Amino acid sequence: MREISSPALPAAVTGGLADSVYDWAEREPGLVQLSRRDGEGWRPVTAAEFRREVLALAKGLLTRGVRYGDRVAVMSATRYEWTLFDYALWSIGAIPVPVYPTAAAEQVRWILAETAAVACVVEHEDHAMTVGAVCDALPELTGIWQLDRGCVEDLVEDGRGVPDALVHRQRLGVGPESVATVIYTSGTTGRPKGCLLTHGNFAAAADALLGGWAEVFRDTGGGEPGTLLFLPLAHVYGRMVQVAAVRGGIRIGHHGVLSTDSLLPALASFRPTFLHAVPYIFEKIYQRAREAAEADGRLDLFEQAAETATSWAAAREQRGLGHGPGPGPALRIRHAAYDRLVYSRLRAVLGGRVRNVMCGGSTLSRELGLFFAGAGMTVYEGYGLTETTAAITANPPGRPRFGTVGKPVPGASVAIGEDGEVWVRGGGVFGGYLNHPRCTEQALYDGWLATGDIGSLDEDGYLTITGRKKELIVTSSGKNLAPGQLEERVRAHPLIAQCLVVGDDRPYVAALVTLDAQALSHWLKTHGREQLDIWSALADEELHAEIQRAVAAANTTVSRAESIRAFRLLPKEFTVEDGLLTPSLKLRRHAIADRYAADIEELYAG
Repeated sequence: MREISSPALPAAVTGGLADSVYDWAEREPGLVQLSRRDGEGWRPVTAAEFRREVLALAKGLLTRGVRYGDRVAVMSATRYEWTLFDYALWSIGAIPVPVYPTAAAEQVRWILAETAAVACVVEHEDHAMTVGAVCDALPELTGIWQLDRGCVEDLVEDGRGVPDALVHRQRLGVGPESVATVIYTSGTTGRPKGCLLTHGNFAAAADALLGGWAEVFRDTGGGEPGTLLFLPLAHVYGRMVQVAAVRGGIRIGHHGVLSTDSLLPALASFRPTFLHAVPYIFEKIYQRAREAAEADGRLDLFEQAAETATSWAAAREQRGLGHGPGPGPALRIRHAAYDRLVYSRLRAVLGGRVRNVMCGGSTLSRELGLFFAGAGMTVYEGYGLTETTAAITANPPGRPRFGTVGKPVPGASVAIGEDGEVWVRGGGVFGGYLNHPRCTEQALYDGWLATGDIGSLDEDGYLTITGRKKELIVTSSGKNLAPGQLEERVRAHPLIAQCLVVGDDRPYVAALVTLDAQALSHWLKTHGREQLDIWSALADEELHAEIQRAVAAANTTVSRAESIRAFRLLPKEFTVEDGLLTPSLKLRRHAIADRYAADIEELYAG
């Protein structure tokens, strides 16, 4: 088993996560710690103000009967009040349990029942009705508090007579070993399990990023660092961003809709200096920029600029790794010219101040990483699980190797088993699953976590993830295939939204392909076919040939036995709402295969 480790940072983890709020208010009361949406703008929230709000809400929770160790569910999109509830609950030693706002009633019932939640914070009436529909099966649940009906104000009012000292007594009882939250896995297969993550897990993971990547977060070109959190706070990655920002004294704002149409105006107004994101965001931004250039008759210019950006970033990458001199004079001149014409406009879309981005959740293509780095926004891809409290590896500052997920974060280790499985250990690795000791024993061994992912370490210790053990496809001829990288290659085409490779116990590999609705509309318009409905479009020979070229290009990266021999275009994208994507936008393979079983059979007919 090959192993690589990164030395731990010298600072020891002490106390609970809420201590950061009170410490910053004591040291720098005027520090702008958060920004709240205020109409079209943002209202600053200082460290002293945030402490007052957290303390007041914590006292209200005590009056409603929430006690040390109690679990309180939060079902909401990403918003300021979620962060407020997290730190108020942590202030009294209670345990927030995130629930995805898109969760079905049965999923809500399962999570609230297994965690024995005593209350549930919901965002609006629809969420309240979802919880209310299953509350008869939840005897421990004593309250449903609704954000858009003023539950924060009501709780604060209830707690006015509670002395501050009562909250502080509860807070001082919280240590690194105390459970901070129960986060349920995405559940691509089987029923999701609750990961018990401690205050120490979050603190260690946050401090590893804040210490190891300080220059990334502080590279602002002047001014104070700030980031806009638009990842779901129900997911461990979004929660990690929140904790790291508050712990590191970095201004944070909230935006609850993960779509480019909604997100880009928010970025333009907030003007972050760095971002945490998922590959989906960069894919959409690149695609929209390309479509806009084509609509303006500047597609050739955009494609030349993209090629220059990729070449420039690749040359800088090699220099950073000690393997080359960097961009040559001609390339530097072309890059400077395109920076004025193309790249500066792209940076303006993200607010104009973003220089660095941490990216995770799924695989970002090497080409896209190089493009954005060449456009002036370096993407540091990382890798982690709910069980590792988000990132356990990340590309090091100044030395990214695009297409990999980097090296272990400080204090972490990565090893590759004989079967190619990735094993990890470190301060962020969880202690086990709630009420599932057998699953815990299967996942953990002597401090090591078996991730279930397949990967490899290169000669410099950079990790590449190639697939999931449970997702390996074995054709009827005995050929093994990890579908993830092939699917990623197909998805590189701007028309393609998603790709699911199939072929288990089949004579060859095939694929289900969905199209990006906006990209398809753009393609139909530019090809004089805007009058076609979706079914006519899917039957269009030229469109089919365009997708065939994307599949053929992807096939060049694998052997013939692993290549896609047939594909089926589907009329709509897979979504979280229809149960075909996890909330973190991963494919639910079994659910998709069941839903489209007839289409898969037709791929192999005859």
